[in-house]
Amino acid sequence: MKIKKRFCHSYCLSGHPTLPCNVLKFKSTTIMLDCGLDMTSTLNFLPLPLVQRYVLMHPKTKQTELIDLSTVDVILISNYHCMMALPYITEHTGFSGTVYATEPTVQIGRLLMEELVNFIERVPKAQSASLWKNKDIQRLLPSPLKDAVEVSTWRRCYTMQEVNSALSKIQLVGYSQKIELFGAVQVTPLSSGYALGSSNWIIQSHYEKVSYVSGSSLLTTHPQPMDQASLKNSDVLVLTGLTQIPTANPDGMVGEFCSNLALTVRNGGNVLVPCYPSGVIYDLLECLYQYIDSAGLSSVPLYFISPVANSSLEFSQIFAEWLCHNKQSKVYLPEPPFPHAELIQTNKLKHYPSIHGDFSNDFRQPCVVFTGHPSLRFGDVVHFMELWGKSSLNTVIFTEPDFSYLEALAPYQPLAMKCIYCPIDTRLNFIQVSKLLKEVQPLHVVCPEQYTQPPPAQSHRTDLVIDCQPPATSYRRAEVLTLPFKRRYERIEIMPELADSLVPMEIKPGISLATVSAVLHTKDNKHVLQPPPRPAQPTSGKKRKRVSDDVPDCKVLKPLLSGSIPVEQFVQTLEKHGFSDIKVEDTAKGHIVLLQEAETLIQIEEDSTHIICDNDEMLRVRLRDLVLKFLQKF
Repeated sequence: MKIKKRFCHSYCLSGHPTLPCNVLKFKSTTIMLDCGLDMTSTLNFLPLPLVQRYVLMHPKTKQTELIDLSTVDVILISNYHCMMALPYITEHTGFSGTVYATEPTVQIGRLLMEELVNFIERVPKAQSASLWKNKDIQRLLPSPLKDAVEVSTWRRCYTMQEVNSALSKIQLVGYSQKIELFGAVQVTPLSSGYALGSSNWIIQSHYEKVSYVSGSSLLTTHPQPMDQASLKNSDVLVLTGLTQIPTANPDGMVGEFCSNLALTVRNGGNVLVPCYPSGVIYDLLECLYQYIDSAGLSSVPLYFISPVANSSLEFSQIFAEWLCHNKQSKVYLPEPPFPHAELIQTNKLKHYPSIHGDFSNDFRQPCVVFTGHPSLRFGDVVHFMELWGKSSLNTVIFTEPDFSYLEALAPYQPLAMKCIYCPIDTRLNFIQVSKLLKEVQPLHVVCPEQYTQPPPAQSHRTDLVIDCQPPATSYRRAEVLTLPFKRRYERIEIMPELADSLVPMEIKPGISLATVSAVLHTKDNKHVLQPPPRPAQPTSGKKRKRVSDDVPDCKVLKPLLSGSIPVEQFVQTLEKHGFSDIKVEDTAKGHIVLLQEAETLIQIEEDSTHIICDNDEMLRVRLRDLVLKFLQKF
């Protein structure tokens, strides 16, 4: 059944393509795609324990103008980095829907949130200041605070109670599991290959398919490989979460990381690695496992300090079904899939919840410390920056690409320790994306504006853009985009008793049609053709008819006409029936047959025929009957 033209709208609530938040209005459902938390605003603060921390949460901005978040039906999470703003949405906007994510995404996302809350809450808060957000006061502050934009949208960090409440609203899903949303659309998570449990999402109706690709990787690290085949035949592919450093090769960066680490330790210095408690750290530990013996570093202790260090290391070993085949097979040997288990057993890697307690007793130098937060504004990393920053023997190696390392280091200057930038981002680069799009061939690609133009610092690099045909449609923050769909059909079921009553008639070889009179019943986005109701029968006398005796009052329906009128044969027929002086004119939509003597014209078009004569009903009926001889009735 063809229906009135419908539109699908996308609302962009984040200006950070690696921390996306889009809302899709599709077939009467409102779907939020990710809720990333932009924490770059923390760089505006000094790394002092007495400073109250604020973070910028994009989905809260422009909320009343762009979309009411309480109307969101479901939230689809791609990976644990893209769910960090979830408590702000589920606890403060009236959201009452369901959140869908895989188990590793939820559990590791919980660890990241728990670490963040722990880092923030362990500092005292004797006073709370918010008047500085007033624009008149803000402009009197020193840079960079006076230049910060939309500070009114910055929020204090959420509490662990809010985190637990938010996570309780999540429903766990597995790869390729089909989830029905209100009978309107079906959503399916696919492996994206980027992190443990990371997903791309398919959102489809019977005739339309949207693919959401966010945070994907084709590199064979520890997660399951990316499912590319299921992305084929998409009407629209929404693409976000590409690598933040397209010119850096992850393998090359890991090599640089290891060689710089070895050089520092051999010279008697310490190495500090600001990191998240999950993700890239697994790969770094695996590379060091293979490297330290050959580099003669087996006696150098590795310390992993985080409130969630123990849980993170354990989780990575138990999510076997979410790992790549190579690591899955080790589980059944049985062997731990990640080598950091052996590093822990041999005492080469030790983990601690903080720098207090056991760590201070075990601590010996030179050593390598993995700790957070990568922004260098809070967490145990602040202590080590202050402890080691005055010696040129020590090195800080930045591997996380989320923060500008120069801005992160600014409050610690002058700094004697060496700084190495080895950003490791395994997400898709532009060459890989172009190849992927050629393989899956979506009809339309939609992406952030940043991906359609070279980076500002490398304006000559025209290769650092998305290359596809037709060209990608771009969006920017606080923008509403109408997504293009070509198909405009809806599936309708027909009741068996109604189907039994149909009598098809062949109008062309292999093509049969039947007319149907029915009632269209719509509920929960499902459409059903039902037999028309029987009219109530008037009761005569005392005896009442049973309902089954009722006979439907069928109106006599005009027959439907099918076929086309061949003009030359029609003119010959008119001449046989005594009409003369016939003239035929071609028009944009068909033909006009002029009966000049009878002062009559017959307008023949693809889907209609009009007979125009002057108050001569007998002539009109006679001509109509001649027209009908060329058409089929059913």
